Amino acid sequence: MTTTTTTPLTTTTKFHSPQIPKSRNPIPQIPSLSPLKPLHIPSIPSISLQFNPQITPLLLRSRPIRSSAAGEAEEERERDVRGGVVEFVTSERVKVVMMLALALALCNADRVVMSVAIVPLSASHGWSTSFAGVVQSSFLWGYLVSPIIGGALVDYYGGKIIMSWGVALWSLSTFLTPWAAEASLWALLGTRAMLGIAEGVALPSMNCMISRWFPQGERARAVGIAMAGFQLGSTVGLVLSPILMSKAGVFGPFVIFGLSGFLWVLVWLSATSSSPDRSPQISKYELNYIVGKKQRMQLSFAVQNKPKPQVIPPFKSLLSKAATWSLMVANAMHSWGFFVILSWMPIYFKSVCLMQIYHVDLRQAAWFSAVPWSMMALVGYFAGAWSDMLIQHGITITVTRRIMQSIGFVGPGIALICLTTARSPVVASAWLSLAVGLKSFSHSGFLVNIQEIAPEYTGILHGLSNTAGTLAAIVGTVGAGYFVELVGSFRGFLWLTSLLYFLAAIYWNIFSTGNRVNFKE
Repeated sequence: MTTTTTTPLTTTTKFHSPQIPKSRNPIPQIPSLSPLKPLHIPSIPSISLQFNPQITPLLLRSRPIRSSAAGEAEEERERDVRGGVVEFVTSERVKVVMMLALALALCNADRVVMSVAIVPLSASHGWSTSFAGVVQSSFLWGYLVSPIIGGALVDYYGGKIIMSWGVALWSLSTFLTPWAAEASLWALLGTRAMLGIAEGVALPSMNCMISRWFPQGERARAVGIAMAGFQLGSTVGLVLSPILMSKAGVFGPFVIFGLSGFLWVLVWLSATSSSPDRSPQISKYELNYIVGKKQRMQLSFAVQNKPKPQVIPPFKSLLSKAATWSLMVANAMHSWGFFVILSWMPIYFKSVCLMQIYHVDLRQAAWFSAVPWSMMALVGYFAGAWSDMLIQHGITITVTRRIMQSIGFVGPGIALICLTTARSPVVASAWLSLAVGLKSFSHSGFLVNIQEIAPEYTGILHGLSNTAGTLAAIVGTVGAGYFVELVGSFRGFLWLTSLLYFLAAIYWNIFSTGNRVNFKE
């Protein structure tokens, strides 16, 4: 036994140290094994592995933790089902977008007042149809330049402060219009031009605020809500203007809408913030939700987290990209159709399309013209929701934007052709409603795309595309009047507009992209 026991010890000690063999007695090593006794099999029941009532819940609760990384999307969907709708409706970001929608409603109402007032003004001043087009286009003279300047200011100072100044100035211009019209023609044209200058910052400011307050998966829906307000402003302006004129004279609507704008500015400055992290009213849950969503989509949280852009943007680099030109072409065609319909439909319903069959007075013409804008507000929201759903289900942003914009161009082109065949106000209003309703798909096309290709240049890109749209709107608004005088029919101009819609759709599908564009190359 001694030889057997010590042999391994000597073997081991020869490997480690030659001095250990001096203590070859194995007896002292026996007590050193005593601490190992609890590891023998008889002691295992003391740490039995059977489930304990106190341990089992812990084990059960640990399962979702292990699967949370793989099932994060499913867990988020379950949370949205439980309280997502309520959270969204009562959230701070929805309050911001509703205020934006109200501002855009006032913006468009102030525009369309003149398209209704132009009928009695033309009659009292003896203006021709072509000169009435010049008066209406005076708004666009100011609107031509201000989106570029306003877009640069929005990128530099943020959407809240620039929107405040814009609403205040265009409300003042609207309020002063009655006195300008009584003073002189040039004063009226100048006031309308000032309205255009002030309103040029509205859409760039809206885009900037939405890009800060909404993550990628909610932006098309947010733009749909804001632009629904824009279209409802047309409805309110077209419907209320004749009523207010009958009660308070031709200039009654200008005073009412102007005062409403001043009230909006007071509420906007006191109740909203320029970004979520500066809002004292936002909940911690909503702030974390916005930040988390943007981080997962690899987007910037807010413009102020980046170095502020230069006051003078890199115009050469911006204009060197095909994506920029696709935005400009899309906005040009969208504005052409928008302003032609907005400015001329009351006259079209009253004197061109329906005079041979029905005698429609100004109030009826305004109602027939207002119905399509209500349709546009409704369809625009659902187009935005559908766009967000496509992206959430794996459709690329590029494909989604091309689908939306194709519907927004091809649909109105076909509907306007059908409008030329209408022989009753009801049928004409139905085709016009379809044309304008399908136009709202553009809000989920090029309008959201501005935020996606270059978040740091959202304002200036919107300004450039808006200026292209304004040029097209001036040509379309003035050209429609001369076209009707020369040809004697508005139908030919609708055919021309349809052709331009189809060409713009082709251009968009070739050159647009939903990917981030590097404007520094």
